[in-house]
Amino acid sequence: MKTSNVSIMLPIFFFFFFFTTGTARATCRSTEVGHDFLECLNFHSEPSQPIYKALYFPTNSSYSSVLQFYMRNLRFNDSTIPKPQLILTALHVSHIQAAVVCAKAHGLQMRIRSGGHDFEGVSYASISNVPFLILDMFNLRAVNVSIEDDTAWVEAGATLGEVYYRIAEKSNIHGLPGGMCPTVGVGGQISGGGFGNLIRKYGLAADNVIDATLVDANGRLLDRSSMGEDLFWAITGGGGSSFGVVLAYKIRLVRVPPTVTFAGIRMTNNMHNFTDTVYKYLQVVDKLDEDLYIKLAVDVVKDDQEGKKTIRGTYLTLFLGDSERLLGHMKENFPELGLSKADCIEVSWVESLIRWTNFPAETPTSVLLSRIHPAPVRMKRKSDFLKKPIPKKGLEFIFKKMKELETPILKFPLWRNDECYSSFRKTFSSSSW
Repeated sequence: MKTSNVSIMLPIFFFFFFFTTGTARATCRSTEVGHDFLECLNFHSEPSQPIYKALYFPTNSSYSSVLQFYMRNLRFNDSTIPKPQLILTALHVSHIQAAVVCAKAHGLQMRIRSGGHDFEGVSYASISNVPFLILDMFNLRAVNVSIEDDTAWVEAGATLGEVYYRIAEKSNIHGLPGGMCPTVGVGGQISGGGFGNLIRKYGLAADNVIDATLVDANGRLLDRSSMGEDLFWAITGGGGSSFGVVLAYKIRLVRVPPTVTFAGIRMTNNMHNFTDTVYKYLQVVDKLDEDLYIKLAVDVVKDDQEGKKTIRGTYLTLFLGDSERLLGHMKENFPELGLSKADCIEVSWVESLIRWTNFPAETPTSVLLSRIHPAPVRMKRKSDFLKKPIPKKGLEFIFKKMKELETPILKFPLWRNDECYSSFRKTFSSSSW
């Protein structure tokens, strides 16, 4: 039995703010969107920033390319999926205010897109025939880094790659604890929490937000002071598009050493200690040094010798320090992995992102500025929190089932023990997502 790509990620990260490109002049006519609605948009937007330049209707030649550019899950690129009656690629904050006010007044649902990486296409698709529009944030992607006070203002339409690159332009000892996929949008990343490989030391991206600007349901532009602490708390982990449209976040930058260590090891279940190693990983990974993050991805591949299906485990490691210290810590706490000096590469923090995202070693860090996703796929992802280690028999059952299904991927990407996590500013229950 074959299924579409399945990825179980433990714990979970969702993306609710997302985006698209292109700026072709709209005809300002549509058989779906009424004249009154267009007049409303025009009335509520800044006259010096004509909103018609940001409108795309199904009758526009660029409509499909704009819709599909940030469509990361091809499962929703299907003729049976309801399409938006309008795409608004906002160029100015008044365009966002107009969209909110007019959609509310005319009964249109609104999808907000900054990167399109949400698992179920909620930022650009609909499972019902309720009329909706997409508010695309990709044009609003300014990143202003201030090393003097260790902060940055980042607009919701920026990608993580753009943010990381701009930080590294200013400093090699500053970073942001966010995700490892460079084309993920900031709006969705932070509003959903923002898990990444610095989580064990610095928590979520949302834990490092100190201010934000937001357009609320009445079209008002608010900051942290004027929106109040309850709403500010909600947009830093509770799903931003549920509470308003976040325009920008002010984030606190964190310190990273000039040199970090990246390491990667692959094992297959042909090796006698494969399941034992995975089991030990689950036992110790949340107890390791907070400078150490290890992600495990398990997938199904062909055995090189016999051509049969086998289970492969890929361990990716980021250590905020040199390789000698990493090797000493691993020898003491996780010798089963067999990490050696040859597996380790010492690079800067921003260069480690190139390795982590599987680009060739010689790839320049400017690749982080690319907004083109290398390989969109049709997929179904399910996520959960793992509260206690899976027993060996449970792992063996999972691996057996994966071989039968042939295409699943199982990931254990995020680890933080409860005692350490509770020391951060806020925590989220599973219902928050």
